[in-house]
Amino acid sequence: MLNRNAEALFWIGRYMERAENHARLIDVHYHLQAEDERMLEAGGPEEESADAPCKWTRIVDALGSRESYEAQYGSYSEPDVLYYTTLDRDNANSLVSCVSHARGNLRTLREKVPSELWDTINSFYLWLREKQPEDLMKESPHLFYGRIKEWTALFQGISQSVMPRENEWHFIECGRYLERAENTLRIIKAVGNAASGDGWNNAGAYPYLQAVLKSVSGYQSFRRYYADGMSVESLVEFVILNPAFPRSVHFAFHTLDGHMRQIELQDKQLKSAHDRIIRQVGKVTADLDCLEHEDMVIDRNGSIVGHLLEACQTLGTLFAKTFFRMGEASA
Repeated sequence: MLNRNAEALFWIGRYMERAENHARLIDVHYHLQAEDERMLEAGGPEEESADAPCKWTRIVDALGSRESYEAQYGSYSEPDVLYYTTLDRDNANSLVSCVSHARGNLRTLREKVPSELWDTINSFYLWLREKQPEDLMKESPHLFYGRIKEWTALFQGISQSVMPRENEWHFIECGRYLERAENTLRIIKAVGNAASGDGWNNAGAYPYLQAVLKSVSGYQSFRRYYADGMSVESLVEFVILNPAFPRSVHFAFHTLDGHMRQIELQDKQLKSAHDRIIRQVGKVTADLDCLEHEDMVIDRNGSIVGHLLEACQTLGTLFAKTFFRMGEASA
């Protein structure tokens, strides 16, 4: 089952989670745009300075695609950025490309996974590929991207309900939760960069962190924990460290650790490499367990988020070197 099949399963999990993240990034942008408009109405600056980054760069930067975007489009505009991140097949990380890659990988495994998974992802792809740029704005971007989140939730719900808890399941979930941790961190970093020069640690940053909460569907859950005791540090603490919130970085890494330990291997050499990955994941979870509220207060330069992002990238590389033969699946 390893090598080609393991890689395909891992990337099915990553690509479907990444598709959902694209929809959430759009939500982040619109929350921030609404806040920008509110500040203008309240007497804020009428326009950005000439050297200020365009607000649409928030999405492109979060995807790490600025160079590729600018080479293709040059300037930033709402229609171009929405098309590039959603429907542009020349962008390997656009939403339609992610769904297409996940579908292609699942096609090679149709005999190994329940048919309901194929039916769902195939229907999702067929629905999405027919969309045109004008469809993104026809009703509301919120409604369109909300539908994307519903499709990805349907896929996840069906996989939770029908897949046997065997290696195939655990590889998909490893990909999902590694991607989820990295995506949450990228959202924090992108919105933090959009805040003023002092980053999170200033009074004006609160609306930006509120946008982070809404982007991960965590606003109501946050209020249950903190009520009216809101602060910048509490918001970051919740998204990174809360052990019960399913989109927190803490929850994602601990769940990843659990799925890694459930993968069963017979080959001794491969099992040794597998144990190394478990130790690396364990180091990250130990770091998260040791972080406290005070650490968020003093982290003025975002070093904690940067460290965790590097850990995600290292784990992705280590996972590939252990289980995959590069090029045997669409990754």
